[in-house]
Amino acid sequence: MELNNKVKQIMKLAIPATIENILQAFVGFIDTLMIARIGLIAVTAIGISNNILAVYLAFFIALGVGTSSLISRYEGANNVTNARKVAIQSTVIAIITGLIFGLSTIILGKQMLSVMGAKDEVIKAAIPFFYIVGGTSVFISLLTVFGSILRATGDTKTPMLINTIVNILNIIADYILIFGLGPIPAMGIVGTAIGTVLARLIGSILMFSKIQQTKLSFQLRDIFTRSNYRELINLSIPAALERLIMRLGQVVYFGLIVSMGMKTYASHSIASNIESFTYMPGYGLTTAASILVGNSIGAGNKKEAYEFGVLAAEIGAFIMALGGIALFFGSPWFATWFTNDAEAIGKIIIALRIDAFIQIPLAFSLIFTGALQGLGDTKSPLYSTAIGIWGIRVLGVYILGVKLQMDIAGIWLSILIDITIRAIYLTVKFRSKTLKSPKFNESLTVV
Repeated sequence: MELNNKVKQIMKLAIPATIENILQAFVGFIDTLMIARIGLIAVTAIGISNNILAVYLAFFIALGVGTSSLISRYEGANNVTNARKVAIQSTVIAIITGLIFGLSTIILGKQMLSVMGAKDEVIKAAIPFFYIVGGTSVFISLLTVFGSILRATGDTKTPMLINTIVNILNIIADYILIFGLGPIPAMGIVGTAIGTVLARLIGSILMFSKIQQTKLSFQLRDIFTRSNYRELINLSIPAALERLIMRLGQVVYFGLIVSMGMKTYASHSIASNIESFTYMPGYGLTTAASILVGNSIGAGNKKEAYEFGVLAAEIGAFIMALGGIALFFGSPWFATWFTNDAEAIGKIIIALRIDAFIQIPLAFSLIFTGALQGLGDTKSPLYSTAIGIWGIRVLGVYILGVKLQMDIAGIWLSILIDITIRAIYLTVKFRSKTLKSPKFNESLTVV
């Protein structure tokens, strides 16, 4: 296959996925702007809540990884029957895990927030948001998995369009419910929680309706059909552990950041929100790499799988490098969008200028993770994350940020070191795995 055709295939999948990711980041950006008008306590409250919710999301994304990997490989092998079975199985697991996390939030929510080390006033502000959004985790799980099913078939446009609708509804609902409109009272943090849940509910319904129009169509009663979940679980467990290790590591180092002061934590949260726009193309290309590598391995073409992975990473590095330049020079302007506090602005600028140098290694780390998952290798990303988060990032934040009192500079330098080492490891691992990966065969069946 010619280079131009490969680029076209990658971009055909990556562009809609990137737009979808940018829209999702945009909603978080707008939410943060609106909440910032309430105050830094509100920003911190939602920040610590979202850090815990990110642990939940880690499991749902891991399930989506296993789902995408299997479906894309079965698609490459033209095995629609097994691809449909994987879609049904992933829906069952999404419902069960979503309900479990929701119940856990309602029962243990306050204790979870306390673990973050925030002050009582922050925890008090966070509780209603966390209970509402976390208690309805089943909508997060279904939205995530349904999107993964559609993307695995090569349809990245539909999730983009549906999430566009969801994000618009979310922004409108958040604005009305946060600040009030006419007879609707201002609900503050509770308002943004309700708006978020309603948007995810609508998105889940729309995603499922679209699945019914594909060759993987199934009915809700099909989820009660007896099936062998081993292959999906075997792929999803390492991915889940990878995400869990990453999120728990983030909870720990976020706790360390909170201990440095509310202003440092708020500045870090704002910088992270701004940065999210620069790595969205990386996530879009990760989706493309995972699907195309999976299809190629399913069809038994190892050389093509390798070429798709490397080409996607090169495109991602170039695009994200441009984003890094924008972060470095635009940081003073971006910071003033969120706060007028001079000290906070200074911290945000430092974070973003260090982050500018993270973009290229981050591109390789993200995209080769997706490519390895397309191969069916969910263990290598697990190992890289375990070492990177716990052996480098958490330790780095503690030593540089807390002990050496480098504050936010220490935090982001630790992230830079972590991502760079992971990028090197995953690049080497993908090359090795691809060159010796076996042909996907029919022994990988779902009964």
